[in-house]
Amino acid sequence: MHAGLEHYLAVSALLFALGLFGVLVRRNVLVIYMSLELMLNAANLALVSFSSYRNNPDGQVLVFFIISVAAAEVAVGLALIVALYRKRKTTHVEDLTTMKL
Repeated sequence: MHAGLEHYLAVSALLFALGLFGVLVRRNVLVIYMSLELMLNAANLALVSFSSYRNNPDGQVLVFFIISVAAAEVAVGLALIVALYRKRKTTHVEDLTTMKL
């Protein structure tokens, strides 16, 4: 039995919903950041699924570039989170509401 497009899109929607739930409910900056990455990967899965369904490799090539940019984004984002933790000694969103140093 071969998984069809609807199966991949269902998994993608589930991953996206799980990531969205994590962003809306969680209060730790690191967990929110991981949830955002999960949402990005869910969108990548949907893009690859449509690309495979239409027998067009353009979507898969685009996902390769998206993952490359996401790797750079992860490095910068984690560096910002570490700098924020060193400055404020917390990663909870409630404690990071002001922009004052």
